[in-house]
Amino acid sequence: RASYKPVAVPAHPRLGEKVTQDTLYWRGYKTPVQIKEFGAINKIDFSPVSPYNYAVTASSRIHIYGRYSQEPIKTFSRFKDAAYCATYRDDGKLLVAGSEEGSIRLFDISGRAPLRQFDGHTKAVHIVGFLSDKYRIFSGGDDYSSNLWDIPSAAEIVSYNEHLDYVRCGCASKLNADVFVTGSYDHTVKVFDARIKKSVMTIEHGQPVESVLLFPSGGLLVSAGGRYVKVWDVLKGGQLLVSLKNHHKTVTCLCLNSSGQRLLSGSLDRHVKIYSTTSYKVVHSFNYATSILSLALSPEDETIVVGMTNGVLNVKHRKPEESKAKSQNKRRPAYRTFVKGRNYMPKQEDFYVSKPGKCVLRKYDKLLKSFQSSKALDAVLEPQIRLCTPEVTVAVMQELNRRGTLRSALAGRDEKQISLLLTFVTRRVIEPRFTPILVTVADMIADIYQPVVGQSALVDKQFLRLQEAIGKEIDYQEELLEVLGMMDALFATLTKKKASSLEENKSNGLTKTLEQDTSH
Repeated sequence: RASYKPVAVPAHPRLGEKVTQDTLYWRGYKTPVQIKEFGAINKIDFSPVSPYNYAVTASSRIHIYGRYSQEPIKTFSRFKDAAYCATYRDDGKLLVAGSEEGSIRLFDISGRAPLRQFDGHTKAVHIVGFLSDKYRIFSGGDDYSSNLWDIPSAAEIVSYNEHLDYVRCGCASKLNADVFVTGSYDHTVKVFDARIKKSVMTIEHGQPVESVLLFPSGGLLVSAGGRYVKVWDVLKGGQLLVSLKNHHKTVTCLCLNSSGQRLLSGSLDRHVKIYSTTSYKVVHSFNYATSILSLALSPEDETIVVGMTNGVLNVKHRKPEESKAKSQNKRRPAYRTFVKGRNYMPKQEDFYVSKPGKCVLRKYDKLLKSFQSSKALDAVLEPQIRLCTPEVTVAVMQELNRRGTLRSALAGRDEKQISLLLTFVTRRVIEPRFTPILVTVADMIADIYQPVVGQSALVDKQFLRLQEAIGKEIDYQEELLEVLGMMDALFATLTKKKASSLEENKSNGLTKTLEQDTSH
């Protein structure tokens, strides 16, 4: 008696994402740690010196976190209203922050009370930072002004009133201690030189500017606003190099990795995109739970910290390299153990004991084995199989068709079961791998239940949907055939041109040789 062979479910290759070096590198982070702050996180800034603590500005507080601490190690809370943009100085000793009331405060990392307070802005100050000489501060406010301040005297050096809307972002040049950049909701980015009383360059971004960033070389400037990230060549007078539109909502923050070879952008669409700074193509993407407002990478890309609108701080740490090497070393002997004796051939004197392999049949296979066609079809129309593994449902339908029992399995069904079958066929008939068998199934269902058409509104609706789906698919196929026809015509003309040019070259070569022969 021949044993029952289970239904063979054909495996179809899945289209997976291309795994690159970038994919492996950016996936090398541990599961994120979530820290809840008091309000939306408008700025994250890493200290440039070891141990690389980071300052988080949210609501009316600035929290300093250690790289691995889940609680703040220090808090600056001397703000009446919201605090903005807490930024470290290059030596990591001082911290400057703007505020909703319009004053700028300078803190010593080792103290709590402000060292200096700079008053001059009449509205909220959203952007502050240090110039690279460490003794001056630049700021931008909702009063449309961009100001420069002297730290020792706490005095205003110069005020630029060139923007026509809120100044919400800015950065300072690392190479030139007099140069800083501000971005505004008036759609412009302005480059200022402290030695000159007006801006030295104006760049039109085209949307309200949310973030600006200068490359370490100082030659390239990146601006973000609306859905766009734009890269400008400062040395060529602010010429647009590339415009990137990879986000679906407003881009809110930018940062570079430690090598300067990757640019990161965070957006309200909950994604962080990572671009190569040579090709400006997206090399990796991170997804987050809610809209992103701020983003920072620690030196050596060891930690990536993202601040969100709901006040959640998402911290990812890089997996240590040593543990990877250790785990690889551990795996090797285990593999050798498993393959040991696999190719062993029994000798003549060996006594061979055969062990029958136990075959565990699935529910539908058991029903098919006992020739219960209708019940086998019911088993594969259960939600778990029908929705998650439709290939199993189709394989059983194919087996029933091969046996010649598909018609009887489809017959004798009530309104609900017919509706379920038609829903499945309508959804899956357009998939090329399922089309041949599901067209047969649809044909049989229409044939069997033709006499009862018009008796159930639900079934009639499903038949109309099936007709519509097949009609649309036929239209698509016709359009595709037209496109293929056009492409064939294009390729044919291209090959003709190539062939004719080759013939011309050959004939030219022949005439040249004949001319040479006659001249001799």
